[in-house]
Amino acid sequence: MKKKSILLLVVLSTVLACQKDKPVKFGAVLPLTGEAAVYGEPIRKGVELAIEQLQMLSDYPYELELVVVDSESDPEKARQLLVDLYDQDALAVIGGVTTAEALAMVAVADENDRVLMSPSASTPELTGISKNFYRVFPSDAREGATMGNFATQKLHAERVVVLAKESAYAKGVREIFEKEFKRHGGEVLDSIEFPSLSSDLSGVIERVMTLDPDAVYLAAYAEDLAQMIAYLRDQGYKGTIFTTSAFAAPEIIARVGRPAEGVFLTQAAFDPDSEEPEVKVFVEAYRTKYQTEPDLFAVHGYDAMMVLAEALRRSGAQPSEFWSAVRSLRDFTGAAGTIQFDERGDVQKFPRVYVVNDGQLVDYEAEVERRRQELLNRLRKLEEEQRRTRTDTGG
Repeated sequence: MKKKSILLLVVLSTVLACQKDKPVKFGAVLPLTGEAAVYGEPIRKGVELAIEQLQMLSDYPYELELVVVDSESDPEKARQLLVDLYDQDALAVIGGVTTAEALAMVAVADENDRVLMSPSASTPELTGISKNFYRVFPSDAREGATMGNFATQKLHAERVVVLAKESAYAKGVREIFEKEFKRHGGEVLDSIEFPSLSSDLSGVIERVMTLDPDAVYLAAYAEDLAQMIAYLRDQGYKGTIFTTSAFAAPEIIARVGRPAEGVFLTQAAFDPDSEEPEVKVFVEAYRTKYQTEPDLFAVHGYDAMMVLAEALRRSGAQPSEFWSAVRSLRDFTGAAGTIQFDERGDVQKFPRVYVVNDGQLVDYEAEVERRRQELLNRLRKLEEEQRRTRTDTGG
């Protein structure tokens, strides 16, 4: 029996050595230049950090190779680059950062029967689109519904104008927000699609100012959001501005500056100050490697790579077995929370509402609770002082 155990260990060691000898290739098609680079760059950093950490693990059984290519924010180029990576025998690819890129890439994943893992595409149109498509970022169905509920139930907005970029992403989240806002008794005064950044948007802003809504809901990507928020505030709009996680890029918030103050947005919860081990490991490693703070997109790039690596650990490098391991993943603890996919490839996460305060994103409910506790503590302190005063004066 002892000889069999020794033989088994020798065989296992030989298998692991062979696995280490031949790297398993993963790809990443990311917009590192162009208008979506504000998302692609932090995602790249997160993915590369994950690979670096995995290769430092003595018990991880595979040597990994990562090929990162630049889509230039062009959906057609992203599609072709995905073809190339699968042709190079990539087991799976991280990509489809934007909705347009993801929609262009899904057919290629199906043609090759390989996994495509999106770190950030969120349109409901992608839900159930393919057995090969997964995303670690929550669907806009939840983002739009969360904000529609919050706007009416928490901030009591009654009249809203919706401004949406002419794109599949903006269309999806806008429709869900409007439905939820109306369901709670709110009135959508107008829903306006606006064209590219190079267009004259003065007419759109004038329409908003004429309607004078309680709030404006913006659906677009970062560059468009930055411009629209600045325009609205420059023209004197004083109402509330709601938007999406597309505005969660720190450099965009910093660039907008003061007009961004008080803007509300929905995003998946990520607390870089959390004491959870997975979060601390990621945040500390990211700060050390890049000398900057990780954002929402960096952490989802990191988690996307970690999910693929865990599926590989469980299944081996055969594509059919790998696909099954991704699909059956349950309660995997990522840096941005627990990850498991439903039968349609969507991650089971629920977004929260954040607000820009002093240039930083603050969890709204957590901040309300913090201020409530602060007020209670002040009241207790005041009551204690009053009791001491009465005692000292014999009252």
